[in-house]
Amino acid sequence: MNALRIGLGVSAAALAAVVAGCGTAGTENTNQANAPTTPATTSSAPSESPATSRPDAATSTKSGDTLCKSADLKLTLGQGDAGAGTVYRPLVFTNTSDHPCVIQGFPGVSYVAGEDGHQVGPAAVRQGEKGGAFTLNKGDTAFAEIGFVNVQNYDTVTCQPQPVRGLRVYPPQETASMFVEVSTTGCASDKIPGDQLTVKTIQKGSGE
Repeated sequence: MNALRIGLGVSAAALAAVVAGCGTAGTENTNQANAPTTPATTSSAPSESPATSRPDAATSTKSGDTLCKSADLKLTLGQGDAGAGTVYRPLVFTNTSDHPCVIQGFPGVSYVAGEDGHQVGPAAVRQGEKGGAFTLNKGDTAFAEIGFVNVQNYDTVTCQPQPVRGLRVYPPQETASMFVEVSTTGCASDKIPGDQLTVKTIQKGSGE
């Protein structure tokens, strides 16, 4: 009877040793399967999302720069080239302030006459697409091309020609006007078969 118990005890101990050995082997295999296949230092950096991509350096502006106001700018009218019945001249904006400012889009342009500065005919018609925003540092220039149609080609009765003193100009997104002198003739009527003034979007440079 004692011999039987001893034999059973030895068999149980042997079985426990075998089971323990199998458990250890299984754990080693599991750890090897979960191990990283490549070191962490070799992983590539995540791609930037469209919302955080860096802006194009050619068209980017500094954050915090304010829009260009009439008080920041000096206005001049450059020389131009004549087309078929139209003369194109650059309307030049120079930043004369002591701080950078941002400018973008189309200025408002119209003929004015008389001591009271009354408007002569319709305002300039926009041509082309709106350009991107850019910063004007102190002394920098930007320009918008203005087309001056020769109104003498229109019928006098339809045109109702009047002498013009110059241009009333509103910089983009500005409510204070500026003035630049130019002696010419404009049509007081809005019934002419065309546009006596055209304007393109503001661009970098002086246009000359």
